Amino acid sequence: MESYNHSRSDGGGAGGGGQRPHTAVEIPETAHQISHDSWFQVGFVLTTGINSAYVLGYSGTIMVPLGWIAGVLGLIAATAISLYANTLIAKLHEFGGRRHIRYRDLAGFIYGPRAYSLTWALQYVNLFMINTGFIILAGQALKAVYVLFRDDGAMKLPYCIAIAGIVCAIFAVGIPHLSALRVWLGFSTFFSLVYIVIAIALAARDGSKAPARDYGISGTKIGKIFTTIGAAANLVFAFNTGMLPEIQATVRQPVVKNMMKALYFQFTVGVLPMYAVAFVGYWAYGSSTSTYLLNSVTGPVWVKALANISAFLQTVIALHIFASPMYEYVDTRYGIKGSALSLRNLSFRTMVRGGYLAVNTLVAALLPFLGDFMSLTGAISTFPLTFILANHMYLVAKDKKLSAGQKWWHWLNVCFFSCMSVAAAVAALRLIAVDSKTYHVFADL
Repeated sequence: MESYNHSRSDGGGAGGGGQRPHTAVEIPETAHQISHDSWFQVGFVLTTGINSAYVLGYSGTIMVPLGWIAGVLGLIAATAISLYANTLIAKLHEFGGRRHIRYRDLAGFIYGPRAYSLTWALQYVNLFMINTGFIILAGQALKAVYVLFRDDGAMKLPYCIAIAGIVCAIFAVGIPHLSALRVWLGFSTFFSLVYIVIAIALAARDGSKAPARDYGISGTKIGKIFTTIGAAANLVFAFNTGMLPEIQATVRQPVVKNMMKALYFQFTVGVLPMYAVAFVGYWAYGSSTSTYLLNSVTGPVWVKALANISAFLQTVIALHIFASPMYEYVDTRYGIKGSALSLRNLSFRTMVRGGYLAVNTLVAALLPFLGDFMSLTGAISTFPLTFILANHMYLVAKDKKLSAGQKWWHWLNVCFFSCMSVAAAVAALRLIAVDSKTYHVFADL
């Protein structure tokens, strides 16, 4: 059974047995593979998350509520503060003579068992909602393909979401742990490039032919305030995984140096496609931009079908990244080690991961409001995990090494992002309440 202060020597493989003479850091026991991947592979894991099919929604969920000035400045600012916050977490990965391979392990080591439990709860909520959003996205992509060829209303969004959930479950059973993605990361990158390039090309063509667009922010004064706050939550959601220590656990020694390389890759090369999609999509369609950009573009049917199929397949892979901490927890708790193809391990993954994704799929079909999920996830988990907790943990861990100015800076971040978290949660709940009145449950959006 896993404990917040349990640790053992690193063997560099599944289970963590054995000892490496070149490192004195200790690694908590895990059933998954650790210390195996290059910084470049980890960089692609991070880039896969930032350029997932969620990018097709940023024109509508970030740029439309904020407009050109606030939208562009907000994306740039969110990039900078997200890199900074993730750097703080990465530098604490080896702290106190131990290597903390789970976010909750680090929080538990610094604060104690209560913080361990609270962090795990926040992270679980964060990842559950991200995974739910991925299944909504996959369902939207499937429905978009169907509508291209047969727009008869027979294949509704809840049906497509159910199919997406089944495919995600099959993939989850076949990939035992995060490091096992390997070649699938290459496929993920290819699929991302396909739908990003197609979306940019078709949107740019539409924009060059369209008359003057309306870039105004619609709604009442109060409504604009709430949508702006919700868009701010979407900004931080776009850049942060809420599971950086779990991803860092897969990287080879020296873990901090290699993770910094991966983060710099993510926040330079990795953000460029996302910027391009968000800006070109908004430029082409203005305030009428859809929350799923491929629903706005016009062009050859086969090209749009290719983009949507690529978005669907990439979503299946990306979801596995954000579900991996949950899988690692149950695999470690119940001792699922050894051959990934053994009957016991296969049947366990089928039941547990299939059951987990079934709940995700049910929630996705019940409330398929993608933008609202992004706002709520950013508010109640991304802000606390990535910004509030990161800055405060760094304060506690490095207290004696920080100057007075540095301490004030971190406290300012803690207070500011705490206020933003509360405000964004209220705004997101309001958006969900409004959409729930407009659309019924299991809505065919």
